[in-house]
Amino acid sequence: MPARRFRHTFATVRSLALKMPGVEEGTAWGVPALRVHGRFFACMAAHRSAEPNTLVVMLPFAQRDAMIEDAPDVYYLKPHYVSHPCVLARLSQLDRAALADLLTASCRFVDAAAKKRPRAPRRAKS
Repeated sequence: MPARRFRHTFATVRSLALKMPGVEEGTAWGVPALRVHGRFFACMAAHRSAEPNTLVVMLPFAQRDAMIEDAPDVYYLKPHYVSHPCVLARLSQLDRAALADLLTASCRFVDAAAKKRPRAPRRAKS
Protein backbone atom coordinates (compact mmCIF):
# COMPACT_ATOMS: atom_id res chain seq x y z
CA MET A 1 0.00 0.00 0.00
CA PRO A 2 1.54 3.36 -1.01
CA ALA A 3 2.23 6.00 1.61
CA ARG A 4 -0.57 8.47 2.19
CA ARG A 5 0.09 11.98 0.88
CA PHE A 6 -1.15 15.15 2.57
CA ARG A 7 -1.57 18.49 0.84
CA HIS A 8 -0.19 20.75 3.54
CA THR A 9 1.39 24.06 2.63
CA PHE A 10 2.83 26.84 4.72
CA ALA A 11 -0.73 28.14 5.09
CA THR A 12 -1.54 24.99 7.10
CA VAL A 13 1.64 25.40 9.14
CA ARG A 14 0.83 29.06 9.81
CA SER A 15 -2.75 28.35 10.88
CA LEU A 16 -1.59 25.75 13.42
CA ALA A 17 1.33 27.77 14.77
CA LEU A 18 -0.46 31.08 15.18
CA LYS A 19 -2.76 29.44 17.76
CA MET A 20 0.25 29.07 20.07
CA PRO A 21 1.10 31.88 22.54
CA GLY A 22 3.83 34.29 21.50
CA VAL A 23 4.02 33.06 17.89
CA GLU A 24 4.31 35.54 15.06
CA GLU A 25 4.96 35.18 11.35
CA GLY A 26 7.67 36.74 9.27
CA THR A 27 10.42 35.67 6.93
CA ALA A 28 13.82 34.03 7.25
CA TRP A 29 16.26 33.65 4.37
CA GLY A 30 13.57 35.03 2.05
CA VAL A 31 10.92 32.39 2.86
CA PRO A 32 7.89 32.35 5.17
CA ALA A 33 8.88 31.70 8.77
CA LEU A 34 7.48 31.52 12.28
CA ARG A 35 8.99 32.99 15.42
CA VAL A 36 8.27 32.69 19.10
CA HIS A 37 9.08 35.79 21.12
CA GLY A 38 11.20 37.00 18.20
CA ARG A 39 13.17 33.78 17.67
CA PHE A 40 12.89 31.60 14.58
CA PHE A 41 11.49 28.09 15.11
CA ALA A 42 10.10 26.97 11.72
CA CYS A 43 10.23 27.96 8.06
CA MET A 44 9.99 26.52 4.61
CA ALA A 45 13.36 25.14 3.55
CA ALA A 46 15.24 27.70 1.48
CA HIS A 47 18.46 25.82 0.75
CA ARG A 48 18.54 24.23 -2.70
CA SER A 49 19.53 20.84 -1.28
CA ALA A 50 16.16 20.43 0.44
CA GLU A 51 13.24 18.77 -1.30
CA PRO A 52 10.27 20.91 -2.40
CA ASN A 53 7.53 21.48 0.21
CA THR A 54 9.89 20.81 3.11
CA LEU A 55 9.56 22.47 6.49
CA VAL A 56 12.60 23.19 8.67
CA VAL A 57 11.89 23.01 12.39
CA MET A 58 14.26 23.64 15.25
CA LEU A 59 14.65 20.68 17.64
CA PRO A 60 17.35 19.27 19.94
CA PHE A 61 19.92 17.13 18.12
CA ALA A 62 18.99 13.93 19.98
CA GLN A 63 15.29 14.33 19.22
CA ARG A 64 16.05 15.10 15.58
CA ASP A 65 18.24 12.03 15.20
CA ALA A 66 15.61 9.78 16.80
CA MET A 67 12.89 11.15 14.50
CA ILE A 68 14.98 10.53 11.40
CA GLU A 69 15.77 6.99 12.56
CA ASP A 70 12.11 6.24 13.35
CA ALA A 71 10.56 7.81 10.23
CA PRO A 72 13.10 8.48 7.45
CA ASP A 73 10.26 8.81 4.93
CA VAL A 74 9.00 11.85 6.87
CA TYR A 75 12.12 13.42 8.45
CA TYR A 76 15.53 13.88 6.89
CA LEU A 77 18.67 16.03 6.79
CA LYS A 78 20.94 17.41 4.12
CA PRO A 79 24.60 18.33 4.78
CA HIS A 80 23.77 22.05 4.95
CA TYR A 81 21.56 21.48 8.02
CA VAL A 82 23.58 18.86 9.94
CA SER A 83 25.34 21.29 12.31
CA HIS A 84 22.10 23.08 13.24
CA PRO A 85 19.57 21.81 15.82
CA CYS A 86 16.85 21.25 13.24
CA VAL A 87 15.14 18.61 11.15
CA LEU A 88 13.66 18.72 7.67
CA ALA A 89 10.08 17.46 7.44
CA ARG A 90 8.26 16.44 4.27
CA LEU A 91 4.88 18.18 4.61
CA SER A 92 3.31 15.64 2.25
CA GLN A 93 4.06 12.88 4.78
CA LEU A 94 2.68 14.53 7.93
CA ASP A 95 -0.92 14.35 8.99
CA ARG A 96 -2.38 17.44 10.67
CA ALA A 97 -1.97 16.09 14.22
CA ALA A 98 1.67 15.13 13.67
CA LEU A 99 2.36 18.54 12.13
CA ALA A 100 0.76 20.28 15.11
CA ASP A 101 2.85 18.16 17.52
CA LEU A 102 6.04 18.94 15.58
CA LEU A 103 5.36 22.68 15.65
CA THR A 104 4.55 22.58 19.36
CA ALA A 105 7.78 20.72 20.15
CA SER A 106 9.83 23.15 18.07
CA CYS A 107 8.17 26.21 19.58
CA ARG A 108 8.77 24.93 23.12
CA PHE A 109 12.41 24.09 22.33
CA VAL A 110 13.16 27.56 20.97
CA ASP A 111 11.19 29.32 23.69
CA ALA A 112 13.04 27.40 26.44
CA ALA A 113 16.40 28.20 24.85
CA ALA A 114 15.47 31.88 24.60
CA LYS A 115 14.59 32.00 28.29
CA LYS A 116 18.01 30.53 29.16
CA ARG A 117 19.84 33.00 26.94
CA PRO A 118 17.87 36.21 26.35
CA ARG A 119 18.72 38.40 23.42
CA ALA A 120 20.75 41.51 24.00
CA PRO A 121 18.72 44.69 23.47
CA ARG A 122 19.06 46.17 20.01
CA ARG A 123 21.08 49.32 19.75
CA ALA A 124 19.40 52.36 18.31
CA LYS A 125 20.64 53.46 14.90
CA SER A 126 22.48 56.75 14.97
